[in-house]
Amino acid sequence: MKSRRVAFAGFIHETNTFAPTKASYEAFLKGSGHLPLCRGEEMIELVKGANTGIEGALDYAREANWEVVPVLRASAVPSAHVTEEAFERIATDIVAGIVAALPLDGIYLDLHGAMVCEHLDDGEGELIARIRKAVGYDIPVSVSLDLHGNMTEQSMRDADVMVGYRTYPHVDMALTGYRAAVLLDKLMNGDRFAKAFRQIDYLIPISWQCTEMEPARSIYAKLEALEERDGVVSMSFFTGFPAADFADCGATVLAYGETRDAADKAADDLKALIDASEEAFAGKVYTPDEGVKEAMRIADTAARPVIISDTQDNPGAGGDSDTTGMLRALVDNNAQNAALGLLYDPEAALAAQAAGVGATIHIALGGKSNIPGDAPFEADFVVEALSDGFTRVNGPYYGDTLMRLGPSACLRIGGVRVAVASHKVQMADRGLFRYLGIEPETASILVNKSSVHFRADFQPIAETILVCAAPGPMAVDPASLPWMKLRPGLRLSPLGPVFS
Repeated sequence: MKSRRVAFAGFIHETNTFAPTKASYEAFLKGSGHLPLCRGEEMIELVKGANTGIEGALDYAREANWEVVPVLRASAVPSAHVTEEAFERIATDIVAGIVAALPLDGIYLDLHGAMVCEHLDDGEGELIARIRKAVGYDIPVSVSLDLHGNMTEQSMRDADVMVGYRTYPHVDMALTGYRAAVLLDKLMNGDRFAKAFRQIDYLIPISWQCTEMEPARSIYAKLEALEERDGVVSMSFFTGFPAADFADCGATVLAYGETRDAADKAADDLKALIDASEEAFAGKVYTPDEGVKEAMRIADTAARPVIISDTQDNPGAGGDSDTTGMLRALVDNNAQNAALGLLYDPEAALAAQAAGVGATIHIALGGKSNIPGDAPFEADFVVEALSDGFTRVNGPYYGDTLMRLGPSACLRIGGVRVAVASHKVQMADRGLFRYLGIEPETASILVNKSSVHFRADFQPIAETILVCAAPGPMAVDPASLPWMKLRPGLRLSPLGPVFS
């Protein structure tokens, strides 16, 4: 058999339509902290070793001896809408690259599933539809997607198979790409899958979607058991990204089977469990002051760090990673041996670089994204460490990856150290403290600007984890957001109010 010729492309953005900053074309050129926009063979080199869907699919391609045609990969830090210019330039380049690669036996796409653009509600659905218009329906298309995808029937219709992550924190991104490539191989060998699509009737708060906790842990265990049934080919449960204001926002079940009955039965069985689990998708949330006081109380006798999730300013969910609510609470309560990161403030980082290690600088730190209830924190800070921002991390979320964080600094005020960077990156690896001289294992309190991904690398060292709701654009309770475009009847939180 001749080698299969397969085009590879990726276009990844998680859109929080309530966030303060849009994703411009320049944001995709810069990338998501570790992978800038790349084309052709450069794409294969840059993703090597990284925990990404495209790297996992490439692993299978090497095993199967495919002829890989790398087109383009683009990703940007989660934010508000993708600008029309950014979408049109990147989507046009992807479609043109795929057309130029013809003839092809298959197409693999690494997407997110929650992209909303200035001019389009369903970015992924539009991209796949344009690919279909250009190449037709004879070439199979397999897609790997983020667990937080807000999936649509349009995407389901135009892609032959769509495969979602099964872990949050996302430690299986590469594995998901590998699974999507396995299914693409089956499609290229002539298999065809029946499809079933089910929407869930309530939004799931992002902090409680963690697959290391109930009820998500049991739901994914059930999913894997259902996938072992005769006739079931693949199943995915997308918990959804509950901050994208369009009709298809929310959780979904996708099932693929050898027959329509097999796909429908598996989808209905998993949906029934998700429906029954609605009340369990909730948890305790502290105010900043409550959270810091509780963390200090526990830290008094703890042998390991108490970790606080600054969940509403998560740069992995559209936050600008610069709010100061948690910093104020730490300082006001005289917290000791505490650290917060990563706080995004290029101006502060450059001021620290200019002053040098050991200097005291008076700055207004953070608070520049105009979040209601938030403001810059003006004070004297001691510059404890500096970095150019190039650092390699190797935790379970990012994988073995070179991070490009720009000029960075560790600033201290009293017993609190702040890790400041010039690029927005979710605090999901202990190395993002270490590169600025902060040893996370020896801290009493760590405040992470992250909702769940940090758990992959920080859970093993944590005494306990608290979730705090300081002002920020990623609402811990989706019912608090000013929704306008959801589908009628959708509950805005578990057992919560109904959108109308």
